Amino acid sequence: MLSFKNAQEISEVTLLDRAFHYGDGCFSTARIKHGKIELEHLHMARLGLSCERLLLQADLKLIQKSLVLLQQQYLTVNGTLKIVISRGDGQRGYSLPDHPADVWVFFYPKAVDDFQVEKIKSGLLQQVLGLTMPSLVGLKSLNRLEQVLLKHEADQKGWTEALVTDVQGSVVEGVSSNCFIRLNNTWITPELRYNGVHGVMRAEILSRMQQQGIACEQRFIDLEEISKFESLFFCNALSPMKVVTEFQQRPLNVQACIELFNILQLNQIR
Repeated sequence: MLSFKNAQEISEVTLLDRAFHYGDGCFSTARIKHGKIELEHLHMARLGLSCERLLLQADLKLIQKSLVLLQQQYLTVNGTLKIVISRGDGQRGYSLPDHPADVWVFFYPKAVDDFQVEKIKSGLLQQVLGLTMPSLVGLKSLNRLEQVLLKHEADQKGWTEALVTDVQGSVVEGVSSNCFIRLNNTWITPELRYNGVHGVMRAEILSRMQQQGIACEQRFIDLEEISKFESLFFCNALSPMKVVTEFQQRPLNVQACIELFNILQLNQIR
């Protein structure tokens, strides 16, 4: 792993960094292939919105400057990129320091190929999400305690990904993914009004569905509807389609997901 802070290679975090003390910042995780960040425009738009909502004074041009330094060390830059915006050092207390935020870029080298459909078994987690402050809904803040606990439960059940509901009894997303559901021969993705992350792959899939004239509802999905799911898949920036073959030990229609994958050409993400 290589890490850059404000376009300078670095391997330490200071003790006063507010990301450590308060989770004060945001992040985005992306695939990078041949030096190009996939879905870069969506990642940058979400980071920009997150900085605006969180009052972070971040120079996002430092991301590209970090990539230039990275490409000087690797002939081919393939792998995973994690971009973290931290408010930086601050004194004790919640009051905001008046200085630019720090832009961190972490690179994890790994061979990357064109995306393929992944097949998994999954189910519904017992723990639920709470409701989020309206200005924070959709953002990937550095506070991911809910996901840490949810991932532990999923691991205990042997699921690589699992469905998560909230305190109101509505389906929200996966532990680290958004989800698409087929119900009554119609594709649906949960409306993320009160919680959840506005994922970049979710946005890309919705855009491609619209271009292809494929209807997809965005609405609340109640607990009672879960037993009627025909198909289900999870998606995030590192995987456009994890198809659920069995949900709560009940077989689902995999072919509908594979057909959608092919129609939307999700093996080709730029």
